[in-house]
Amino acid sequence: MSKTLRKLEQKKSIMPIKTFAFKMNLLPGMEEEYQRRHDAIWPELKQLLFDSGILEYHIFLDRETQTLFAFQKLDGEKNSQELGKNPLVQKWWAYMADIMETHPDNAPVSQELKEVFKL
Repeated sequence: MSKTLRKLEQKKSIMPIKTFAFKMNLLPGMEEEYQRRHDAIWPELKQLLFDSGILEYHIFLDRETQTLFAFQKLDGEKNSQELGKNPLVQKWWAYMADIMETHPDNAPVSQELKEVFKL
């Protein structure tokens, strides 16, 4: 097991884990490209997310509406939405801007979701 994975497993066992969920919108016809880009996510971006306390990050697509539903398991209060000033995140946003709904600064248009049930 890698040092990073070992560290994550240790954090999971001793830290209270929080969940953060949000939605974004994919442009029509961009499903395959979105998948391709995320399959090849930059290692340094992945490391930044882990180092920021994001233990898990899942994104699902509703094909009927092109809505992306994302949720993250966090070991603290921070989430990916708070990394927008990081140059690496800004570079990723610029890379993704042609296939998603974005703001003028290339940040994805997103809406935080309220948790209404947990088992």
